[in-house]
This record gives sequence, C-alpha cells and structure tokens, in this order.
Amino acid sequence: MDAVAAPSGLALDPGYVSLAALPPGTRGCVVSVGSGTAAPLSALERRLLEFGFIHGEHVEVLAEARPGRDPFVVRVGHTTLALRRREVQHVLIELHRQGACALAHARGAVPVLEASRAGP
Repeated sequence: MDAVAAPSGLALDPGYVSLAALPPGTRGCVVSVGSGTAAPLSALERRLLEFGFIHGEHVEVLAEARPGRDPFVVRVGHTTLALRRREVQHVLIELHRQGACALAHARGAVPVLEASRAGP
C-alpha cells in the first residue's frame, strides 16, 4: 500500500483489492475479473461475469461464516450470492471513498474483457 498526503495527515492508498480479502461491511466497485495474464478467461471467471461482476458494478460484502470465513455473502448490484473466497480471488475491487468509486471512473480503469482475452 502506498501512503499519500491527505488534509488530515497521512492516509493509506490501497488501490485495488481482491474481493476475497475484504471483511464484512466493505463496499466498492468491480474493476476487473481475471488473473491479469494473457490467458483466456476460465469457466469460473466467465461465470462470475454472468453473475454480474462487471466493471463499475457496486459490490458489498454482507457476512461471512465462522470459523474460516468461508463461504461469505456478497451483494453485486441487486443480486446476493454466497461464494467461496477462492472463487473470487481474481475479482479486483476499488474500495468506496466518500460514497463513490471515483478512482475507477476518473482513471478509466481497465475494461473487464480485453479483445485478446475474449472467448468464443
């Protein structure tokens, strides 16, 4: 994580975080789905896109099981899902800051599917 200057002092800038690493109550926006390599999307990654994990969609972690934190409950858009953390480890999230995901919109973040990764 990088430290950035803020009016109240130093603040941490976590950038994008894997959905699998987030605790309950965390909100953010989907930045991308996939491992970031040139390999085509896996069947699981395609399924996550079908579930609604698309660029810019709002996500909230609602609850997690104890012990072990698996499965956990996540809301993506208007859909609520129970997923295992290993299933969403390649879903990158931008954390909400002041109620919105300003960085993804301001930076024009990487689209979910690239032409080289698009499957049949």
